[in-house]
Amino acid sequence: MKVKIVADPATGGQSGYDMFAEALENGSSVFGLATGSTPVSTYDQITASDLDFSQCISINLDEYVGLAPTHPQSYHAFMQQHFFDKKPFKKSYVPNGLNPDEHDEAQQYEKLIAANPIDFQILGLGRNGHIGFNEPGTSFDSITHRVALTQSTIDANARFFDNEHEVPRYAYSMGIGTIMKSKQILIEAYGENKAQAVHQMIEGPVTEDVPASVLQRHPNVTVLIDQAAAIQLTGEY
Repeated sequence: MKVKIVADPATGGQSGYDMFAEALENGSSVFGLATGSTPVSTYDQITASDLDFSQCISINLDEYVGLAPTHPQSYHAFMQQHFFDKKPFKKSYVPNGLNPDEHDEAQQYEKLIAANPIDFQILGLGRNGHIGFNEPGTSFDSITHRVALTQSTIDANARFFDNEHEVPRYAYSMGIGTIMKSKQILIEAYGENKAQAVHQMIEGPVTEDVPASVLQRHPNVTVLIDQAAAIQLTGEY
């Protein structure tokens, strides 16, 4: 793991942009994208730039089960707002949250990724160490699957809905095994509330209790964190 500590999320957004730009320049054409507040500073830098993704493919990590693409809290809508409306890709894929057949959805998404191996994957880090919607206890060998969200994840996402009862209880997510096939991974985490997860991811044992710890086994991972998220680290970075 390469660990980069920046002053704040805005500075992190610039560093994230630099990595996207370098990947694009080096020939990356398939980008795995994440949603949530963490990557927004990076996306803002990208959409304000002259980077051109019109010949590239994007594949999103996850989507809530039960939300239509037009629902304002769907991850499809999030990506349209924060990225695609300003920087369109040749093709963009997001799991179909309305597919009632979880086996079919998983198979289709895995075939899509197999046909378009991900060159560059951006991730956020959950407070409990999850990546994508792969909660603690998820097998490191998991592929795209339907996930029952933990209460902590539901609570963290409730701020985006009118009330906690509207938050979906399930999501489709790339599995950990799927994510690990990406050629290059950038994971971002900002704020003191992510400090414990950051410490466990970087310095703790590799364990399915902390899904992000598996990234220690990937050959090309950059961890981008601010000083607040780095406060529990004991090593020199």
